[in-house]
Amino acid sequence: MNRDAAAPRSLLRRHRDFRLFWCGETAGKFGSSVTGVAMPLIAVSELHASTFEIGLLSAAAWAPWLVMGLPVGVWVDRLRRRPVMLAAAAVSLALFAVVPVAGWAGRLSVGLLLAVALLSGTAAVFFQTAYTAYLPELLSPADQPEGNAKLHGSASAAQIAGLGSGGLIAQLAGAANGMFANAATFLVSLLCLGRIRHRETPPRPAADRSLRREVGEGLRLLAGDPWLRTFTLFAGASNLALMGYQSIQVAFLVREVGLAPGTVGGLIATAGSGGVLGAFVARRVAARIGTARAMILFELGLSSLALLIPLTGPGAGVLCYAAGGFGISVGVVAGNVIKSSFQQRYCPPELLGRISAGGAVLSYGTIPLGALLAGALGTAIGLRPALWITTAGVPLAALVLLLSPIGRTRDLPTTPRPADAPLPAPEPATT
Repeated sequence: MNRDAAAPRSLLRRHRDFRLFWCGETAGKFGSSVTGVAMPLIAVSELHASTFEIGLLSAAAWAPWLVMGLPVGVWVDRLRRRPVMLAAAAVSLALFAVVPVAGWAGRLSVGLLLAVALLSGTAAVFFQTAYTAYLPELLSPADQPEGNAKLHGSASAAQIAGLGSGGLIAQLAGAANGMFANAATFLVSLLCLGRIRHRETPPRPAADRSLRREVGEGLRLLAGDPWLRTFTLFAGASNLALMGYQSIQVAFLVREVGLAPGTVGGLIATAGSGGVLGAFVARRVAARIGTARAMILFELGLSSLALLIPLTGPGAGVLCYAAGGFGISVGVVAGNVIKSSFQQRYCPPELLGRISAGGAVLSYGTIPLGALLAGALGTAIGLRPALWITTAGVPLAALVLLLSPIGRTRDLPTTPRPADAPLPAPEPATT
């Protein structure tokens, strides 16, 4: 493993293991994006599902975080992370391959889609928690900001390609066949992860192996630390709104605006292209104005463009969706780059799995609630009014950052926090 932080070459060129890790993660994001379009299109165009059922489908994929997030964080801290990711990717590959096979056999149903979404969501809990804790093991602290930027940037580019491809595949070959693309990308992920040479440091043995005690240790740090607490509360509120509008956007664009499936995929991909720009500018803007101030700019300023989305209409009116979605993508991805680099440096390594999973229980746990809320609102008051409510929640969620210590300082902490250190006070504002 090359830890030469002073090397002038790109991290992708000089770090073989990170290059493999990056390839596998990028492939996985592409497949997930195809599924993000193909799964709702299967429900809408082939199974004629209701708006509430579409929201329920999105909720099922994220519900496992509420049930399993906390214990999974403890288990990941007790185990080597790469085998966990390999197992989760293998399970996901098999699950997504079931959908087109069921379509060929005439056994496709909303119930089957819900089961696949729920089980693949469970696998994602293990994969994402292990992934978050594994990256700081793979990269030195000096390389982590560049690694985060490359991962988020390539993920955004893969999502753009996946969203566009998902709509095109659905239009040309059928929505169910699009799920083969996701299954294939998990195969790529398995091959890449399997070729990584780096061997992890064995997990540190704990004197007390009580699941309850270890879960509580991570939660106490999340609740008591002002920085981690703020990011967790913001992520929960933000994801509630983001998944709210995203879970009904396909139904809105098809049923209200009258777009064809291929056009829907292309439009969503155009909006998502802002994520590439967000990953590119995040470190540069943060270096110029400060990491905390950059978070406010990206998550509150740019994400306010979400209010353009409900104005979307036929013809030139689709530009409202493109502009609003583009602004959200820039803000969210740039904010994630900054937050990831902060968390990897700040959190004690031996608690990173628990802290990540504990935060994800709230941040990801609100995603199914947002999907269900949007589905219920769309059924009760219509798709466009439901979009007004959910998109308004995107900039409103960022008020959590503005009213917290993050809103009163220039930079987030840059030094690691020892596991047994007292809870920190916010850094003073600087100019």
